[in-house]
Amino acid sequence: MRHCRLLFIDLALIVAATGAALVLRDNFEVTPERAAAAAPYLLCTLVSAAVILPAFGAHRSVWGFTGLPDLLRVAAATVAIVISAVTLGFVLNRMDGVARALPPLQGVLTLVFLIAARVSTWLWRRSGVAPGRAGAVLASTCRTVLVLGVGEVGALYLRAVSIHARDSIRIAGFLDDDGRHIGRSVHGYPVLGAPERVAELLRDLELHGVFVDAVVVAADFETLTPLAQRALLDLEASSDVVLEFLFDQLGLGGGSGRGVSAATFSVDPEEISKAIARPYWRVKRVLDVIGALVLLGALAPLLLLAVAISVIDVGWPPIFWQQRPGRFGRPFKLYKLRTMAPAHDEEGRRVPDELRASALGRLSRRLRLDELPQLLNILAGDMSFVGPRPLLPIDQPRGCMARLMATPGLTGWAQVKGGRAISAADKAALDIWYVRNASLALDIEIMLLTVSLVIFGDRVDPAAICDARRDLRQAAPRHLSESELAARRFLPTTREEAA
Repeated sequence: MRHCRLLFIDLALIVAATGAALVLRDNFEVTPERAAAAAPYLLCTLVSAAVILPAFGAHRSVWGFTGLPDLLRVAAATVAIVISAVTLGFVLNRMDGVARALPPLQGVLTLVFLIAARVSTWLWRRSGVAPGRAGAVLASTCRTVLVLGVGEVGALYLRAVSIHARDSIRIAGFLDDDGRHIGRSVHGYPVLGAPERVAELLRDLELHGVFVDAVVVAADFETLTPLAQRALLDLEASSDVVLEFLFDQLGLGGGSGRGVSAATFSVDPEEISKAIARPYWRVKRVLDVIGALVLLGALAPLLLLAVAISVIDVGWPPIFWQQRPGRFGRPFKLYKLRTMAPAHDEEGRRVPDELRASALGRLSRRLRLDELPQLLNILAGDMSFVGPRPLLPIDQPRGCMARLMATPGLTGWAQVKGGRAISAADKAALDIWYVRNASLALDIEIMLLTVSLVIFGDRVDPAAICDARRDLRQAAPRHLSESELAARRFLPTTREEAA
């Protein structure tokens, strides 16, 4: 029944694409006579699509699995549909009343409509629903799991997590021994590889800032290959990663259900919630989209040059990603140009960091060229031009989670007031000060100071740091106990603050 529904959706998209092609072909001046003349051709198109889409499997699997092979299957099905429709139309009435330009235009629009629908579905499933309360911000309370098996049991687990454990269990991806699935996405989550490679895949994820707590086995363990069984058992014996067997029990109870205390924020949660509810944050998003579009167009040649330099310098692929906590602690992929060679040589030996970066790589990082791909993050809404810089989860200060209440930025108050030259505690204080005081004037000031930073390098502003730390202490919730305040001891009082 579900497959029939998806087929009807695809047929409706094809009708819409054909209608749009007819309107564009006639320069928005379609007459009833022209529409009636195109009706037989539309009927031929629908008959062809009703046969070809199921034959290619394009009406079914692509909605659940979204990868390059699936999209190519849609493209091939589209070409076949247009050719078949033209053939049937010529046999039926010699394509009487149908312009020659209509079928090619119809094919292009059909491909756009079908792929756009699938990509939109994939993005919607991937994005989920943002938490709407301050208590959901603590990303460290979430468990990150890999799911072994993309069958019905894996889909059941995914559905259960989305309904009952959205804030406590995070899916890093799938493992599966069916090579056809590897490289695709299942309901927005990537199929990373075979279970035999689980240890290698976990190391790759850690390199990208994703630390897995458990592997959920959503398949009968006895049906796995001996190599897969051995790899899983060795992983559990040699690391902190645990195995959970869905055939024995549903592993939904491991996520922490503890509430987040006010000490987690270092600022009264009600106060910080009011700060991020101000209208300026909505205006800021509009400005971000406009700015990202303008800069992507203006800097496209520079971006292509930087990509070429990265490929020549460190090889393919030129883009590197890391998972970082975004607004409310929700993870997103932060993109950068690669400036360092792989961490291991061909024989698996660790390469020292000082040998991995070339002169070109160091220059790219010095000029911040490696951060140009983050314009795409801004356009997608994962980042802003100005905001707290997104940190790796392991580097996120547990005592100052209020910085996660704002969308992370390409640059920020902490970067222009000290950058790499100041401690994590000082950066956290500056970030929280920004969240509480964000404005258009402040954002413009930060962007101007960023230009100076790129040219002259990091400069520490002790006065701004002292003001931010003093402001953070004054904003502490009045009802915190001594034990809760102890969580904030990484911000010791300095002589300058006491003065």
